Amino acid sequence: MANIVTARGDAQVKLEKREMLYEGSAKRLYQTDRSDVIIQEFKDEVTGSDGRKKTRIKNIGAFNAEISSYLFEYLEGFHIPTHFVRQLSECEILVKRLEIFPLELIVRNLAGGNLSTVYGLKEGTELPHPIIEHYWKSDSPNRPLVNEYHIFALGLATPEELRLLNRLSSKVNVVLKSFFSRRGMKLVDVTLEFGRHNGQILLGDELSPDTFHLWDCKTNRKLDIDSLRQDSDEARLVYEDIRNRVCARVA
Repeated sequence: MANIVTARGDAQVKLEKREMLYEGSAKRLYQTDRSDVIIQEFKDEVTGSDGRKKTRIKNIGAFNAEISSYLFEYLEGFHIPTHFVRQLSECEILVKRLEIFPLELIVRNLAGGNLSTVYGLKEGTELPHPIIEHYWKSDSPNRPLVNEYHIFALGLATPEELRLLNRLSSKVNVVLKSFFSRRGMKLVDVTLEFGRHNGQILLGDELSPDTFHLWDCKTNRKLDIDSLRQDSDEARLVYEDIRNRVCARVA
């Protein structure tokens, strides 16, 4: 167990880092001595699209923590409630503990990935309206695409909750699309997760190159970890480039 000094108002508060609650491919979650907050630690690791191959890439954890912290704070400025509290260290952020909805919401602005392969759309085609897709976070290795009838029948969310999740996802997409555009990047798609905290629905998980796909506006180069997993040095440079653009001051 370790003590972390964090700020609350003008005072410094010691927060005790306790046992690990969960370890995924890119993050670890730790209990604290406060029941309402946990520590989210980003790992220097990425996992291949097949879910098996892992690659260790120096500084990836720090880049993802900084990018996520910046974007969560930015979204809060647009009255989008998130689980973010503050960044604790280079690779750790303090977040509100959530009861996560077993859903991933993917908002798509351009045709790419399975939207191109399944529907025959040319990659890079700009969609006249963003598409929101819902995926069930089940035990299946391939998370199934579900519609509102599945969601209600499986008890994944109520009709009122789903309407709010869709509304928040649309707003996050609009804000981030404009944000990235001013920094010379196109937001192809973004994957979002939400959870309940004290009766409020908050945006959770992370906002990083692991959860969105970007293209450079001028060159259409994919700033995309999926195409770089074999080259850890190039992947690190892409993450660093995104971090630098995200955190840059833009008029």
